[in-house]
Amino acid sequence: QVTLVESGGGLVQAGGSLRLSCAASRRTFSSYMMGWFRQAPGKEREFVASVSWSGASTSYANSVKGRFTISRDNAKNTVYLEMISLKPEDTAVYYCAASKLGPGRIRASEYDFWGQGTQVTVSP
Repeated sequence: QVTLVESGGGLVQAGGSLRLSCAASRRTFSSYMMGWFRQAPGKEREFVASVSWSGASTSYANSVKGRFTISRDNAKNTVYLEMISLKPEDTAVYYCAASKLGPGRIRASEYDFWGQGTQVTVSP
């Protein structure tokens, strides 16, 4: 079992930036691939970004490529999502997730553990 706790969400104006953090409970954190998903009201949960256990391999949704950066610090059991040039359409609840599978997983069903989510609201 892995417990994930997100933080760093909030209200920001369009063009602004935020950094989300996700702290994991287990010391075996480094053996999990980590991902970020988001869900806007009335929409399905969608993939945002993922990072391999070592941090060497990352994947991004086309909608965030060039604006968001995922990274991890295995010594701190934490994964980050740096978001710049935010747009109103980035407004959603952002979830951190852990997967036992290999890198590049973009489907929610491929992730085993989830955080409770953190709200990101981008005003026009």
